[in-house]
Amino acid sequence: QVQLVESGGGSVQAGGSLKLSCAASGYTRCMGWFRRAPGKEREGVAAVGGSISPYADTVKGRFTISRDNAKNTVYLQMNSLKPEDTAMYYCAAGGWFCGLSSSDYHYWGQGSQVTVSA
Repeated sequence: QVQLVESGGGSVQAGGSLKLSCAASGYTRCMGWFRRAPGKEREGVAAVGGSISPYADTVKGRFTISRDNAKNTVYLQMNSLKPEDTAMYYCAAGGWFCGLSSSDYHYWGQGSQVTVSA
């Protein structure tokens, strides 16, 4: 069992930046970030651990995922934030495919709220 602890959410104005962190209790090959906006389905945002790091089209060029294996921590740097990025962001870990589907992961964090105002 891997436990995930997220931090770094908050409120920011459009155009601003935030950085999310997720510390895992152990190493897993795949780690990713998902988000769920009010009234919408959960969306895969970015993932790391495979040969490439996939990003959702809606965040390409603005968000960057990275990881520090020594700390079992994954980060999501979010720049040029838009109001439509407002959502609960979830860290995910586990599995072997490292994609943007929820079914690729076994473990989930508690969520971190990101709110972007216009």
